[in-house]
Amino acid sequence: MKIASWNVNSIAIRLEQAKKWVTDNDIDVLCLQETKCVDEKFPEAEFASIGYKSIFMGEKSYNGVAIVSRHKIEEPLYNFPDDKEDSPKRLIGAKIKGIRIINTYIPNGTEIGSAKFDFKLDWLQRLRRMFDDDYKTSEKVLLCGDFNVAPDELDVWSVKNWEGKLHFTRQERAAIHHVKQWGFVDAYREVNGEKQEFSWFDYRTNAFATNRGLRIDHVWVSPALAKVCTNCTIDQEPRGWERPSDHCPVVGEFK
Repeated sequence: MKIASWNVNSIAIRLEQAKKWVTDNDIDVLCLQETKCVDEKFPEAEFASIGYKSIFMGEKSYNGVAIVSRHKIEEPLYNFPDDKEDSPKRLIGAKIKGIRIINTYIPNGTEIGSAKFDFKLDWLQRLRRMFDDDYKTSEKVLLCGDFNVAPDELDVWSVKNWEGKLHFTRQERAAIHHVKQWGFVDAYREVNGEKQEFSWFDYRTNAFATNRGLRIDHVWVSPALAKVCTNCTIDQEPRGWERPSDHCPVVGEFK
Protein backbone atom coordinates (compact mmCIF):
# COMPACT_ATOMS: atom_id res chain seq x y z
CA MET A 1 0.00 0.00 0.00
CA LYS A 2 1.39 3.38 -1.03
CA ILE A 3 0.41 6.51 0.91
CA ALA A 4 1.69 9.82 -0.43
CA SER A 5 1.76 13.44 0.74
CA TRP A 6 1.99 16.36 -1.66
CA ASN A 7 1.59 20.10 -1.26
CA VAL A 8 0.29 20.88 -4.74
CA ASN A 9 0.09 24.65 -4.21
CA SER A 10 -3.31 24.92 -5.98
CA ILE A 11 -5.20 21.83 -7.12
CA ALA A 12 -6.78 23.86 -9.93
CA ILE A 13 -3.38 24.49 -11.47
CA ARG A 14 -1.89 21.08 -10.68
CA LEU A 15 -4.90 18.79 -11.22
CA GLU A 16 -3.64 17.09 -14.37
CA GLN A 17 -0.22 16.62 -12.78
CA ALA A 18 -1.79 15.04 -9.69
CA LYS A 19 -3.96 12.68 -11.76
CA LYS A 20 -1.00 11.61 -13.88
CA TRP A 21 1.28 11.17 -10.89
CA VAL A 22 -1.07 9.02 -8.78
CA THR A 23 -1.83 6.68 -11.68
CA ASP A 24 1.75 6.45 -12.98
CA ASN A 25 3.03 5.67 -9.47
CA ASP A 26 0.21 3.32 -8.41
CA ILE A 27 -0.64 5.42 -5.35
CA ASP A 28 -3.36 4.10 -3.03
CA VAL A 29 -3.88 7.24 -0.93
CA LEU A 30 -2.84 10.78 -1.77
CA CYS A 31 -2.89 13.45 0.93
CA LEU A 32 -2.97 16.92 -0.57
CA GLN A 33 -2.13 20.25 1.03
CA GLU A 34 -2.61 23.85 -0.07
CA THR A 35 -5.43 22.98 -2.43
CA LYS A 36 -6.51 26.63 -2.43
CA CYS A 37 -10.12 26.03 -3.45
CA VAL A 38 -13.52 26.11 -1.83
CA ASP A 39 -15.31 22.77 -1.44
CA GLU A 40 -17.70 23.48 -4.30
CA LYS A 41 -14.77 23.66 -6.71
CA PHE A 42 -12.75 20.67 -5.51
CA PRO A 43 -12.36 18.29 -8.50
CA GLU A 44 -14.07 15.33 -6.84
CA ALA A 45 -15.50 14.07 -10.14
CA GLU A 46 -12.09 14.27 -11.84
CA PHE A 47 -10.54 12.01 -9.21
CA ALA A 48 -13.56 9.70 -9.31
CA SER A 49 -13.02 9.30 -13.06
CA ILE A 50 -9.66 7.64 -12.36
CA GLY A 51 -10.95 5.51 -9.49
CA TYR A 52 -10.35 7.68 -6.40
CA LYS A 53 -12.79 8.69 -3.69
CA SER A 54 -12.24 12.07 -1.99
CA ILE A 55 -12.75 13.98 1.21
CA PHE A 56 -11.73 17.63 1.28
CA MET A 57 -11.94 20.90 3.13
CA GLY A 58 -10.86 24.16 1.58
CA GLU A 59 -11.04 27.90 1.34
CA LYS A 60 -10.50 30.40 -1.45
CA SER A 61 -6.85 31.16 -2.33
CA TYR A 62 -5.36 29.79 0.90
CA ASN A 63 -4.79 26.57 2.83
CA GLY A 64 -7.02 23.59 2.04
CA VAL A 65 -6.43 19.87 2.57
CA ALA A 66 -7.80 16.71 0.97
CA ILE A 67 -7.44 12.94 0.95
CA VAL A 68 -8.07 10.96 -2.23
CA SER A 69 -8.11 7.19 -1.99
CA ARG A 70 -8.71 4.05 -4.03
CA HIS A 71 -10.10 2.45 -0.89
CA LYS A 72 -13.05 3.16 1.36
CA ILE A 73 -12.65 6.32 3.46
CA GLU A 74 -13.99 5.91 6.98
CA GLU A 75 -14.29 8.07 10.10
CA PRO A 76 -13.46 11.41 8.44
CA LEU A 77 -11.99 14.16 10.61
CA TYR A 78 -12.12 17.85 9.68
CA ASN A 79 -9.72 20.10 11.61
CA PHE A 80 -9.16 19.79 15.35
CA PRO A 81 -12.21 18.59 17.26
CA ASP A 82 -12.49 21.94 19.08
CA ASP A 83 -11.91 24.16 16.02
CA LYS A 84 -14.57 26.64 15.00
CA GLU A 85 -16.31 26.39 11.64
CA ASP A 86 -14.35 29.36 10.26
CA SER A 87 -10.94 28.08 11.42
CA PRO A 88 -8.25 27.75 8.73
CA LYS A 89 -8.58 24.49 6.82
CA ARG A 90 -5.35 22.77 7.80
CA LEU A 91 -6.07 19.25 9.05
CA ILE A 92 -8.06 16.36 7.62
CA GLY A 93 -8.08 12.74 8.66
CA ALA A 94 -9.60 9.35 7.95
CA LYS A 95 -9.28 5.64 8.59
CA ILE A 96 -8.33 3.76 5.44
CA LYS A 97 -7.69 0.01 5.41
CA GLY A 98 -7.08 0.05 9.14
CA ILE A 99 -4.64 2.99 9.09
CA ARG A 100 -5.57 6.24 10.80
CA ILE A 101 -4.24 8.97 8.52
CA ILE A 102 -3.86 12.58 9.64
CA ASN A 103 -2.98 14.96 6.81
CA THR A 104 -1.73 18.40 7.89
CA TYR A 105 -0.80 21.72 6.40
CA ILE A 106 1.04 23.16 9.38
CA PRO A 107 1.06 27.00 9.51
CA ASN A 108 3.96 28.75 7.83
CA GLY A 109 4.57 31.24 10.64
CA THR A 110 5.35 34.08 8.20
CA GLU A 111 7.76 36.03 10.43
CA ILE A 112 9.64 35.11 13.58
CA GLY A 113 8.10 36.77 16.62
CA SER A 114 4.86 37.66 14.84
CA ALA A 115 1.35 36.66 15.87
CA LYS A 116 1.33 34.14 13.01
CA PHE A 117 4.56 32.61 14.32
CA ASP A 118 2.98 32.23 17.76
CA PHE A 119 -0.09 30.70 16.10
CA LYS A 120 2.18 28.12 14.44
CA LEU A 121 3.77 27.10 17.73
CA ASP A 122 0.37 26.90 19.43
CA TRP A 123 -1.02 24.84 16.52
CA LEU A 124 1.78 22.32 16.97
CA GLN A 125 1.01 22.07 20.68
CA ARG A 126 -2.63 21.39 19.83
CA LEU A 127 -1.57 18.71 17.37
CA ARG A 128 0.40 16.89 20.06
CA ARG A 129 -2.51 17.15 22.50
CA MET A 130 -4.84 15.65 19.90
CA PHE A 131 -2.64 12.58 19.59
CA ASP A 132 -2.32 12.31 23.37
CA ASP A 133 -6.10 12.47 23.77
CA ASP A 134 -7.40 10.49 20.81
CA TYR A 135 -4.78 8.04 19.51
CA LYS A 136 -2.59 5.21 20.76
CA THR A 137 0.94 4.30 19.66
CA SER A 138 -0.20 0.67 19.47
CA GLU A 139 -2.55 1.64 16.61
CA LYS A 140 -1.49 2.05 12.98
CA VAL A 141 -1.30 5.86 12.77
CA LEU A 142 0.21 8.00 10.01
CA LEU A 143 0.86 11.72 10.24
CA CYS A 144 1.87 13.44 7.03
CA GLY A 145 1.87 16.75 5.26
CA ASP A 146 3.69 19.99 4.76
CA PHE A 147 5.10 20.54 8.25
CA ASN A 148 6.76 23.86 7.36
CA VAL A 149 9.61 22.80 9.65
CA ALA A 150 12.95 21.19 8.83
CA PRO A 151 13.42 19.14 12.01
CA ASP A 152 17.15 18.38 11.84
CA GLU A 153 20.38 19.68 10.35
CA LEU A 154 20.31 17.10 7.55
CA ASP A 155 17.00 18.60 6.45
CA VAL A 156 18.47 21.92 5.26
CA TRP A 157 20.93 22.39 2.44
CA SER A 158 23.10 24.68 4.59
CA VAL A 159 22.88 24.94 8.37
CA LYS A 160 24.93 28.14 8.23
CA ASN A 161 22.48 29.76 5.82
CA TRP A 162 19.35 28.58 7.62
CA GLU A 163 20.25 28.80 11.30
CA GLY A 164 17.68 30.96 13.09
CA LYS A 165 15.54 31.46 9.99
CA LEU A 166 11.87 30.60 9.57
CA HIS A 167 11.33 26.81 9.23
CA PHE A 168 14.58 26.10 11.11
CA THR A 169 14.39 28.11 14.31
CA ARG A 170 15.01 26.55 17.71
CA GLN A 171 11.38 27.14 18.69
CA GLU A 172 9.90 25.48 15.61
CA ARG A 173 12.22 22.50 15.79
CA ALA A 174 11.47 22.01 19.50
CA ALA A 175 7.73 22.15 18.78
CA ILE A 176 7.86 19.59 15.97
CA HIS A 177 10.09 17.29 18.03
CA HIS A 178 7.51 17.49 20.82
CA VAL A 179 4.92 16.21 18.35
CA LYS A 180 7.30 13.43 17.29
CA GLN A 181 7.86 12.39 20.89
CA TRP A 182 4.26 11.17 21.03
CA GLY A 183 5.85 8.06 19.53
CA PHE A 184 6.25 8.82 15.83
CA VAL A 185 8.95 7.37 13.61
CA ASP A 186 10.17 9.50 10.69
CA ALA A 187 9.62 6.98 7.89
CA TYR A 188 12.06 8.67 5.54
CA ARG A 189 14.91 8.63 8.08
CA GLU A 190 14.06 5.09 9.20
CA VAL A 191 14.49 3.85 5.62
CA ASN A 192 17.19 6.18 4.29
CA GLY A 193 19.34 6.92 7.33
CA GLU A 194 21.43 10.06 6.87
CA LYS A 195 20.74 10.47 3.16
CA GLN A 196 20.24 14.16 2.41
CA GLU A 197 17.36 14.91 0.10
CA PHE A 198 14.91 17.78 -0.03
CA SER A 199 11.19 18.12 -0.68
CA TRP A 200 10.82 21.91 -1.11
CA PHE A 201 12.70 24.29 -3.38
CA ASP A 202 12.05 28.03 -3.41
CA TYR A 203 10.51 29.40 -6.61
CA ARG A 204 12.29 32.72 -6.17
CA THR A 205 15.82 31.39 -6.55
CA ASN A 206 17.51 28.76 -8.68
CA ALA A 207 17.03 26.39 -5.75
CA PHE A 208 15.94 23.24 -7.57
CA ALA A 209 18.71 23.37 -10.15
CA THR A 210 21.31 23.90 -7.42
CA ASN A 211 19.76 21.43 -4.92
CA ARG A 212 19.32 24.13 -2.27
CA GLY A 213 16.18 22.93 -0.60
CA LEU A 214 14.58 21.88 2.66
CA ARG A 215 12.95 18.64 3.79
CA ILE A 216 9.73 20.00 5.26
CA ASP A 217 7.28 17.46 3.83
CA HIS A 218 7.03 14.33 5.92
CA VAL A 219 5.48 10.93 6.52
CA TRP A 220 5.64 9.94 10.20
CA VAL A 221 4.27 6.67 11.50
CA SER A 222 3.43 5.04 14.81
CA PRO A 223 5.65 2.14 15.97
CA ALA A 224 2.93 -0.32 14.93
CA LEU A 225 2.92 1.05 11.37
CA ALA A 226 6.72 1.41 11.25
CA LYS A 227 6.97 -2.37 11.54
CA VAL A 228 5.32 -2.80 8.16
CA CYS A 229 6.94 0.19 6.40
CA THR A 230 9.04 -1.08 3.50
CA ASN A 231 10.10 2.17 1.84
CA CYS A 232 9.82 5.96 1.96
CA THR A 233 10.93 8.19 -0.89
CA ILE A 234 10.86 11.80 -2.08
CA ASP A 235 9.92 12.00 -5.75
CA GLN A 236 11.64 15.08 -7.14
CA GLU A 237 10.59 14.47 -10.75
CA PRO A 238 7.38 16.56 -10.59
CA ARG A 239 9.41 19.55 -9.36
CA GLY A 240 11.01 19.66 -12.80
CA TRP A 241 7.72 19.66 -14.71
CA GLU A 242 6.25 22.72 -16.38
CA ARG A 243 4.51 25.01 -13.85
CA PRO A 244 5.37 22.74 -10.92
CA SER A 245 4.46 22.98 -7.28
CA ASP A 246 7.40 24.13 -5.17
CA HIS A 247 6.99 20.89 -3.16
CA CYS A 248 7.74 17.28 -4.09
CA PRO A 249 5.58 14.28 -3.21
CA VAL A 250 6.71 12.01 -0.36
CA VAL A 251 5.68 8.35 -0.57
CA GLY A 252 5.48 5.78 2.21
CA GLU A 253 5.06 2.10 1.31
CA PHE A 254 3.56 -0.46 3.67
CA LYS A 255 2.95 -4.19 3.62
